Amino acid sequence: MRTSSVNYSNINCYHNTAGFSAYNLDAIKDIMYMYTIKKDHYLFLEDDTADKLFFIREGNVKLTKTTADGKEHILSLFGKGDMFGELSSFQDLAHSYSAYTLENSQIGIIQQRDMEILLWQHGDLAIEFMHWNTLMDRITKSKLRDLTFHGKSGALASTLIRMCNSYGKTDGKSIFIQKRIKNGELGDFIGATRESVNRLLSDLKKREIISQQDGCIVVHEVSALKEMCYCEECSVEVCRM
Repeated sequence: MRTSSVNYSNINCYHNTAGFSAYNLDAIKDIMYMYTIKKDHYLFLEDDTADKLFFIREGNVKLTKTTADGKEHILSLFGKGDMFGELSSFQDLAHSYSAYTLENSQIGIIQQRDMEILLWQHGDLAIEFMHWNTLMDRITKSKLRDLTFHGKSGALASTLIRMCNSYGKTDGKSIFIQKRIKNGELGDFIGATRESVNRLLSDLKKREIISQQDGCIVVHEVSALKEMCYCEECSVEVCRM
C-alpha cells in the first residue's frame, strides 16, 4: 500500500461567485441582511417559497433532498464565498430541496425584491447573474448525469474527484482530501448504502487508486477515477461538491 506522509500544497478552491466582478459582488453584499446561524439550523425546507438567495460569509451549508421513502440524499455542500438559492420572479415557485448549516455560520440573506431592483439598475450585473444561474444549473445536471448513467462505482468516482477539487491538497499525483466524510455520507451523495460504499472503497484501495491517512482519503490515481465515471473534463467550477 502506498504511503502519503508528504507535504501537500493547496489546490485552489473555486467559489461559485467567482464569476462576479468585485464591484458587482460588493453591490450584492450591500443589499444582504447578515445573520449568525447556529449549527444544524434549517435555512429553508422543501416546499418553502423560493424568494431569497443566501451568501455564506463564514461556515458550511448542506443541501438535501428527501425521497418518498424518507431517505435523505445530499445534493451539494457550500462553503465560504458561495451563494445559493432560487428566485421565483415570474411564477410562485417552491424549493425542491432543503438547506441547513453544518456549523455555526454567518449567512447573508438577499430578498428577491432587492435583487430584482439591483439587476434592473445594473445591466452588467444582470448578465453576470444570468451566467451564475447557468453555472448552478450545469453543476446540478452534471451530478444527475453521474448518478443516472454510470452506476454506483462511477458516481462514487465522480464524487471523489469533486472532493479533490473542493477540499484537496496535492503533491505530485497524490491528492489529500482534507474534509472527513463518513462512508454513510458518501452513500447519501450517490444513493447507495454504507455497506455498498465500504465495498467500493475497499476495491479502490486494493487497486491502489486511493488510500487513507488519519481518517481522510488520499487519491493516488485521478486518471483511474476519471475512467470509471467517463469523465467529460468539466471545468473545476462545475466539478465541485
